[in-house]
Amino acid sequence: MLFDLATIWAAIIAFAVLAYVCLDGFDLGIGILFPFLKNRDERHLAMNTIAPVWDGNETWLVMGGGGLFAVFPLAYAIVMPALYPLIIAMLLGLIFRGVAFEFVHRSTRMQAFWEWGFAIGSMVAALAQGLALGALVQGITMEQRFFAGGTWDWLTPFSGLTALALMVGYALLGATWLNLRTEGATQARALAAAKPLVLAFVGLIGAVSLATVFVRPEYMARWFGWPTIVFSLAVPLLVLAVTWALWTGLRDGREGRAFLAVLALFVLGFAGLGISFYPNIVPPGLTIAEAAAPDTSLKFLLVGAVVLIPLILSYTAYSYWVFRGKVKPEHGYH
Repeated sequence: MLFDLATIWAAIIAFAVLAYVCLDGFDLGIGILFPFLKNRDERHLAMNTIAPVWDGNETWLVMGGGGLFAVFPLAYAIVMPALYPLIIAMLLGLIFRGVAFEFVHRSTRMQAFWEWGFAIGSMVAALAQGLALGALVQGITMEQRFFAGGTWDWLTPFSGLTALALMVGYALLGATWLNLRTEGATQARALAAAKPLVLAFVGLIGAVSLATVFVRPEYMARWFGWPTIVFSLAVPLLVLAVTWALWTGLRDGREGRAFLAVLALFVLGFAGLGISFYPNIVPPGLTIAEAAAPDTSLKFLLVGAVVLIPLILSYTAYSYWVFRGKVKPEHGYH
């Protein structure tokens, strides 16, 4: 069946991961851009634009990771040993970044240390996520449903390319977020950074897409098989259209359009991954159905998801609505 319980749960987890990338992406992007902001006032203003929402953004990471453990335990048991160093690095980066976020406004003598901690933590987390993505796309070595690869299998030129693409994409998200939420010199600096990042990100999307075919040739068969060829042809056209909307949004001062266009690029990239992976959950050979927990567990957990996901979405939408608009230097949420 196309919409069996395992597939529904795969879609839910994919949505949680995408929500995390889109929402926490601009948080991480601001950290990546931190060293390029002019002074301490600009850095603190940038932090204040995300202060009311950044904790909630990471809810989706917990849901994605926890959902994978509960719903696809076999996939979890294979992916985790393959990516242990990256998962640990990501968590340490997020933890250090979170501590720095809280202490930077409460410390006087070590303020510069915590500012750099926020930036480095964000960069480490983004780098680890990008390397993990590349490792998944290139495939994980398995034997009899166990991880059978080496400790450093995730470290390849391809995973380095995906890490660079993700970091540039996060930086672009951060720049368009600052363009949307600030004004004056900070907004001008964000706008100036966004334009070259657009060209770099779109170029890297193309490079990763091209390299993917050489990493795993079977992706070509999926891209150009029926009916996925319809989506494979539509995605590049949509990327061009969204890029044009992004560029004109930056040029014409349409701040909301520019930010939403970057989010759309991430959604399209995620759709491309879905086309490449399906019906596998762990390339090259572990399918969604093979990795899923028993149907009784999937049904029980689905009841909780049906209740919790609308609540999380409602709270997230409400928090963004309450704290909408431009953030001025005199504003603060700490």
